[in-house]
Amino acid sequence: MATTNDLKNGITLRLDGGELWSVVEFQHVKPGKGGAFVRTKLKNITSGKVVDKTFNAGIKVEIANVDRREMQYLYADGESYVFMDTDTYDQLFISREVVGKNADYLLESATAVVAINEGNPLYIELPASVELTISQTDPGLQGDRSTGGTKPATLETGAVIQVPLFISTGEKVKVDTRSGDYLGRVN
Repeated sequence: MATTNDLKNGITLRLDGGELWSVVEFQHVKPGKGGAFVRTKLKNITSGKVVDKTFNAGIKVEIANVDRREMQYLYADGESYVFMDTDTYDQLFISREVVGKNADYLLESATAVVAINEGNPLYIELPASVELTISQTDPGLQGDRSTGGTKPATLETGAVIQVPLFISTGEKVKVDTRSGDYLGRVN
């Protein structure tokens, strides 16, 4: 247990009957009249929902122990993805629901940060951008290059992103893992 005075960005709290919430931002407020309070913006770890919550200053809150480890992605096994701890070489099976849309940017032997609470994987964090090869895209038409248009391209992971018309099959591109946007070619 800790008090609201111990809150920091990124810390994980256990509230409302065991749900885990990550502190996105917080602000201690001391009005001229009345008691101090702490205004927070919390993100639910499982659903991703963001809410504003106000706590009276000094009240006790339960801080959840979330272990964040760098792990290497090995392979997909049916409904789960297998990750290996790079320090202990222990393998961890993570469900498709926890991996979510990050699966679109996971290549074998790629590293990711896995957050674990009491043995349960909560979420995975990929680097901000990854380099992937275009496995299939239609050729751009002559004369279309000046318009700045885009076309769909399938990545080696199976995900489809929008790329400029001059990109061709077999090229390596940089992709933003948060939005799925094309960031540029890789030489």
